[in-house]
Amino acid sequence: MSDLPRKAVTRTAKLAALPLGFAGRATWGLGKRIVGESAELVGRELQQRTAEQLFKVLGELKGGAMKFGQALSVFESALPEEVAGPYRAALTKLQEAAPPMPTRTVHAVLAERMGEDWRELFLEFEDKPSAAASIGQVHRAVWHDGREVAVKVQYPGAGEALLSDLGQLSRFARLLGPLIPGMDIKPLIAELKDRVSEELDYELEAQAQAAHAAEFTDDPDVVVPAVVHQCDQVLVTEWIDGIPLSEIISGGTEEQRDRAGQLLARFLFSGPARTGLLHADPHPGNFRLLPVGPDGADGWRLGVLDFGTVDRLPGGLPPTIGVALRMTLDGDAEPVYEMLCEEGFIKESMDLDPDAVLDYLLPIIEPAQVDTFTFTRSWMRGQAARVADPRSPAYQLGKQLNLPPSYLLIHRVTLSTIGVLCQLGASVRLREELEEWLPGFGPDAEPLDAESLETEGLESEEAEETEEGLPEVRVAEA
Repeated sequence: MSDLPRKAVTRTAKLAALPLGFAGRATWGLGKRIVGESAELVGRELQQRTAEQLFKVLGELKGGAMKFGQALSVFESALPEEVAGPYRAALTKLQEAAPPMPTRTVHAVLAERMGEDWRELFLEFEDKPSAAASIGQVHRAVWHDGREVAVKVQYPGAGEALLSDLGQLSRFARLLGPLIPGMDIKPLIAELKDRVSEELDYELEAQAQAAHAAEFTDDPDVVVPAVVHQCDQVLVTEWIDGIPLSEIISGGTEEQRDRAGQLLARFLFSGPARTGLLHADPHPGNFRLLPVGPDGADGWRLGVLDFGTVDRLPGGLPPTIGVALRMTLDGDAEPVYEMLCEEGFIKESMDLDPDAVLDYLLPIIEPAQVDTFTFTRSWMRGQAARVADPRSPAYQLGKQLNLPPSYLLIHRVTLSTIGVLCQLGASVRLREELEEWLPGFGPDAEPLDAESLETEGLESEEAEETEEGLPEVRVAEA
């Protein structure tokens, strides 16, 4: 009954054709070089054509292909403007929509999972989906008690497609590297594969969303829709209106962009402290800007969707992050170096210059150095170029650093959020959010000595070993 676009053999063939297309364009580029065209101009044109083909195929296939495309799209601001500009619209489309599942398939899934009388649970149900994403699509409806709801229906065969696509993509990850300078694509794909089972489990998603909805009830800044009903492959939540963040990026006012950026940063850092969970899929399709009063006359709130991927952090973000960040800003090279060694960011076999490590880190954390920082695509491009240029000292040092597995998802979420802030061009009081929500960063935070670091690490390991999903959360039954 699978209606993911095309059979598995065809999906594999389309993905396998991507590297052939890349190779063909490389040959075309070599030909243009031979006849005297600028290497830089040819390189940009190659990059543009490659990106256009890549995102076209990913958007058509959904599954793991589209999930990868969504994760990659938030780093668009790292690309040169002359390359990023022509296909930015394609990226935005990928973040918000994909070809829909046939109506007959939607009805079949609902009948199988909710019962043959599933229509009696709704006063209204729109067959045309309001959104389509990587593993499911959303339909607007009215629940039997009169509430407007979003009905998320999982594509049949989504699990197989996710694993197959990501496995295929990992085989030519090296060829995708030039699309996003300074980013290692293979670990990103590996991490997405590790999250497949959670993405497909709507019960886990319902628990994570219900936990956030309970915590953010009546919050003046953040809105999380309540969970109404959940069963295998179907998730029903309250509907929220609002302006998709992708529209704010493309045409929002300065006020809207700044407000969206501030609230996005606030949600990122406050979420783990308040719920023990980190929303780990921060692409623009998962956020809405909700007006307070007519046309936002009384301000704006941030609506947050899709809790299929979360990082479980029972004690909030690790205090070592905040302590290391504060010491870096204070210029304490030796203590920062010792902490990075202790946490595994610098392997025992490495002997690096602490001052050089500090020089590597300071430009990256520039947004935390000032009261208000304006995130821009040019700033993001500068950072990407600094760590991606083989001639740069930052590139050489970065190759010697290590990212411990326990920090991988936190790192990706933070980097992705910064990418979105740069797309917004938002002016954000990031330091203010860090001081309030990041353990160890505030001016009154207690320093961590070696013994407390070991204790903190032990507690984190115990939490990982004993944590078996989220606390049970009741949702309204039909």
